[in-house]
Amino acid sequence: MKHITLLTTLFFSFTIFGQSTFQYTPESTQHVSNEAAVTQIVASLGYQGYDEMQEYFGEGEYEIFLDNVDGILDKPVILLDGFDPGDARDINGLYSSLAFGGANLADLVRDEGYDIVVLNAPVYTTDGKEIDGGGDYIQRNAMVLIELINFLNEEKVGDEELVVIGPSMGGLIGRYGLAFMEANSMEHETRLYISFDAPHKGANIPISLQYLINYLAQEIGDAQAIALVDEVLNSPAAKEMLYDHLLGHLLSGSPTEQDPTKLLPAGAPDFRDAFQAELDALGFPQNVRNVTMINGAGNGLTTGTAGMQIVDTTLDLGSGATADVALHFVPEAGTTINVTSFDSFFAGFPIGTFDADAQGEATIDGIDASPGGVSFISNALGGGDGNPALQDFIDALDQDAFSFIPTISALALETENDWFAIPDLEDSPFVNFHIPSTNERHVEPTAQNVAFALAEILQVPLGFSENELSGAFQLVSNPVAETIELLVDPSIVNGTVITAEIYNQLGQRLVHNTFSVSGTTLKISQTLPTGIYFLKVSTDNSSQTLKFLVQ
Repeated sequence: MKHITLLTTLFFSFTIFGQSTFQYTPESTQHVSNEAAVTQIVASLGYQGYDEMQEYFGEGEYEIFLDNVDGILDKPVILLDGFDPGDARDINGLYSSLAFGGANLADLVRDEGYDIVVLNAPVYTTDGKEIDGGGDYIQRNAMVLIELINFLNEEKVGDEELVVIGPSMGGLIGRYGLAFMEANSMEHETRLYISFDAPHKGANIPISLQYLINYLAQEIGDAQAIALVDEVLNSPAAKEMLYDHLLGHLLSGSPTEQDPTKLLPAGAPDFRDAFQAELDALGFPQNVRNVTMINGAGNGLTTGTAGMQIVDTTLDLGSGATADVALHFVPEAGTTINVTSFDSFFAGFPIGTFDADAQGEATIDGIDASPGGVSFISNALGGGDGNPALQDFIDALDQDAFSFIPTISALALETENDWFAIPDLEDSPFVNFHIPSTNERHVEPTAQNVAFALAEILQVPLGFSENELSGAFQLVSNPVAETIELLVDPSIVNGTVITAEIYNQLGQRLVHNTFSVSGTTLKISQTLPTGIYFLKVSTDNSSQTLKFLVQ
């Protein structure tokens, strides 16, 4: 037992698992917050969670950053907190999360006369219960958002409607709050909801990694390690969002042992399915323009391959202790493999072992390798944190990146959870999209998605109708290269003459050409400088406008 204690202590020296390590973190934090201006807010509507005996009233803290034009609260843009157990990411961190390439979306918006309101989810105590807001129920956090919306609509000058930006879990909080208000005849006075790589159909942490961390925590019974599992992996928010959760696989009565009859992906019992059903029933807000920018590729580019080896290594733990560790992604459809193997030794003699298997769904490959906004196993492990054994583990990784928010989930598509399907945007509830051609880090701001968000917030250009052709044309990739390639719906008859016009953000027409449809693709050459443009494609009696980016 002494050597198992040593082993577990080594693995848990990082002790910060889950605190903002699953998403993009800017290299530096912009210190803009004035502590005296941070205001506490308490929801007027309570929420009773799935495992709670009573309702509790959520709390938050917000700070208003007035615009740089007139300094008047008249055009509020709300930035929401995401998954952040322990409140490691404060208001400064949230503001800085919009930084990209030496600039910041929040600063750009304020320069255009809009006010940024940052809503943080802190740790607080209410009615005798301590609640970790960053990992709490999404619904209760949504009640706090509703309180803030009502406050801002009372305090703002003029009648400008609000904008809500929801990164990651914040996207679910924003969606739930706005839709709840509409369902309960509450005026939200909000014109735009921007979902930023939010898990509308679930999030993912490789089940193999979950098994390993849970085994190491439970084996020794260390209070800090158990708290790590309980407060992060087993937080209400994680149990609501994770498509595959270790609690859906454990043998009854055992904190670590796998039930051999539960190898297929399964969410946390009494949480995951209940939350998704509730979210789906509530739907999306209808009196708001719903748009999304995601970090997962839209062209089917995967994050590795199903069943691939993550790591297979022997760790030297010192004092004669070693450990053989092997992890794999969830396998291909209809197959079963060992995904977690951990064997510890002292002087060559075995002192502990753990194994867990996983089975791919009948027709769908494992979620770990799917197109999506990525996170990294090394980030989840604190980057090594100076621990030699942990650093050796990270150095031995064959596959670091995994799909954290699958593309299909971020687009809220109903595809029977086929995480590898090419997105059919006509089935998405969003009216506009930014979708990269590569898998980017989860909620990483880029020049491209920031330009998309800025154009949506500023409402440029004006006067373009959307989707009159009901999606007859789709961009093959966006951003575009020297050629704009469009997929043409087969309903467009060969020989149909099409007019293509390109406008800049000021509404100025830059290109005007005509083409005759000869197949299911249409290619338009362009030599435009870097920027956002609008392509209007017209037939004799209808048109469709598509937004695209030139890098």
